[in-house]
Amino acid sequence: MAFIRELHTQLVKKERSAVEITQEALNRIQAVEPKLHSFLSVTAEHAILQARKVDAKIAAGENIGILAGIPIGVKDNMCTKGIPTTCASRILENFVPPYESTVTQKLADADAVMVGKTNLDEFAMGGSTETSAFKLTANPWDLSRVPGGSSGGSAAAVAAEECVVSIGSDTGGSIRQPASFCGVVGMKPTYGLVSRYGLVAFASSLDQIGPFGRTVEDAAILLNAIAGHDPKDSTSLKVEIPDYTVNLKPELPKGKLRIGVIKETFGEGLDSEVEQAINKALEQLQELGAEIQEISCPRFRDGLPSYYIIAPSEASANLARYDGVKYGYRAADAENLLSMYTRTRATGFGAEVKRRIMIGTYALSAGYYDAYYLKAQKVRTLIKQDFEKAFEKVDVLVCPTAPTTAFKAGEKTADPLSMYLVDLMTIPVNLAGLPGISVPCGFDSHGLPIGLQLIGNVLREDRLFQVAYAYEQSTTWHQQKPKI
Repeated sequence: MAFIRELHTQLVKKERSAVEITQEALNRIQAVEPKLHSFLSVTAEHAILQARKVDAKIAAGENIGILAGIPIGVKDNMCTKGIPTTCASRILENFVPPYESTVTQKLADADAVMVGKTNLDEFAMGGSTETSAFKLTANPWDLSRVPGGSSGGSAAAVAAEECVVSIGSDTGGSIRQPASFCGVVGMKPTYGLVSRYGLVAFASSLDQIGPFGRTVEDAAILLNAIAGHDPKDSTSLKVEIPDYTVNLKPELPKGKLRIGVIKETFGEGLDSEVEQAINKALEQLQELGAEIQEISCPRFRDGLPSYYIIAPSEASANLARYDGVKYGYRAADAENLLSMYTRTRATGFGAEVKRRIMIGTYALSAGYYDAYYLKAQKVRTLIKQDFEKAFEKVDVLVCPTAPTTAFKAGEKTADPLSMYLVDLMTIPVNLAGLPGISVPCGFDSHGLPIGLQLIGNVLREDRLFQVAYAYEQSTTWHQQKPKI
C-alpha cells in the first residue's frame, strides 16, 4: 500500500477512488488477520461509508484534505461513538461509548477512514500485547515473536500494511517500543500536545496519544491532524501547532545541529547487535552534518523503578471506576454489593492489571505514601532536570529505543520484572513529558527490526521529524517489508 501523499495524489487525480483504497486495506486485513491478530474489531461497513463520503466530495469538485480516504487503525482504548471500545479487557468487553474521543473526532473531521480498532495489552499495561484478554498479536517479521506493547496491534497493522497509518498511546514507551519491534516509525508527542479526552486512562500524568507510520512523513502528517488544544482536556496545551512536514528535507543544516548520545543507555543489558546498529546510525547522522557528543543523564536508569511506582499508583485510582455498577461487565453470582464489587474486579481484570492495581494501592497507602510515591515523584523531578541540563548542550538526544529486538511470545510472561526492563530506554521520556520518536535503523541476525530513539526538548517535535526524516532518507530500512 502506498504512502499518504501518493494516495492523496491518486484520489485528487481520480486515478483511484477512496472506496477502492479502503477495500484494498480491508482485503489485506482479511488475508493476514488469521495469522497476525492486529485488530480486535474490523469496522468494514463504517469504513466504506466514510470512503463513499470522500468520493462524493471529489465528484462534487470539493477540495479534500491530505488524510481524506486514508485507511487508519485506532488503538482500542480510545472511545469511538457507537463502536465497541474494550481496552482488550473482559471488564469492558461489551462497552459501546456514547461519545467520541477528541482524536478520533479530529480524524473523522479530516475524512480519514477508520478500518478498525487495534489490539493492545489490557488497559495498555504491558510491553508485548500478551496481556490482551482476547487475542495475541504476532510480529509481522516473525510470527513466533511479539510485536511489542502496549500498542502492538497498531504497530503490527502498519508494518503489515493492513492500514496506511495508525494511532497508539504511550505511557512508558507503548508507541516507540512496538514501533522498534515492528520496524515502523512511532512518535510520542510532548505531554499535552494531543488531547487525552476519550482516551481510557491508565496513568493520567504519563499517557499521550501519538502516530504510527511506515515513514517519518506519514507520522508527521498524522500528528498535524491530531495535535492541538482541547478545552475538554485540562492538561491540553494552548500552543500554536506548526506544520510538522515543512522541515522534512533529505539533509541536515551543516554544523548547526548538535546530537547528544545518552551514555547511560549503553552497557549492561544492551544487545550487542542493537548497539552496533545504533553506532552505525550515529555515523550516518554525523555524515549528514550533525555534531555528535556524549551526554550524561545520571538518573536515566532510575526512571524504571520510579515509573513502576507512579504509573500503578495512578492506575489504581483510575481503574477504581470499574466496579460493575455504572457500565461494563458485572459478576452475575454476587450475593451483596461488596461481593459484586470484588467478584466483578476479580473476574473482569487480568493478572497484569490486578498486579499493577495492587502495587499502586500499596504505594499510596497511609504508611507507605512518603516512602514510595513521594520519593518516586522526587526522582521524576531529578530526571526532568537531567534532560533540561542536557538540552542546554545539545538539540536532540539519541539512544536505542529498546535494549533488544522482539522476543519470543511467552518468553517473559512468567517474569514481570524482565518484561518491565524492556521499557528501560523509553520510560524517562514520559516521566519528563518530552517528545520522542523511534525510526528503523537496521536488522539483527534474525532479520528483526532495530529502532533508533530520538528525544527532543518540550514541543520540539518539528526538530525530531527533521532529524528523523534526514536519517530515514539516507537509508533503505523504511523500504523493507515483512513477508507476511
